[in-house]
Amino acid sequence: MSKPNGKRYRLETVKRQYSDALGVADGRVAFEFGPEDDPHVFEFPHPVFTPDDMQRQLSKAEGDDASVRILLGDQYEAFIEAGGDVNALALLYVGLRNEAQDTVGKVRPTRG
Repeated sequence: MSKPNGKRYRLETVKRQYSDALGVADGRVAFEFGPEDDPHVFEFPHPVFTPDDMQRQLSKAEGDDASVRILLGDQYEAFIEAGGDVNALALLYVGLRNEAQDTVGKVRPTRG
């Protein structure tokens, strides 16, 4: 039951609004590297949508390699074997997190 004259939000709607603003419909970030005609494609959770347990692991991680292992999970070995650069991926994550802070600050959730 809603409060008289009170705002009531649907969490699914709020999440969708932030996903749309950030351009990540499924909450994940895909990235590629390698030759343009046959790039290697991997993905990880967008910083705003990173699960709590992963956030805790990332905050305890020491160094880029440890962070990238956490972000990629079972994709990590394939990423390294393909010549992936852990420092560049860590920079991508930090850049997305910084960009998201600016974007999230501009979103005004609506009811519905």
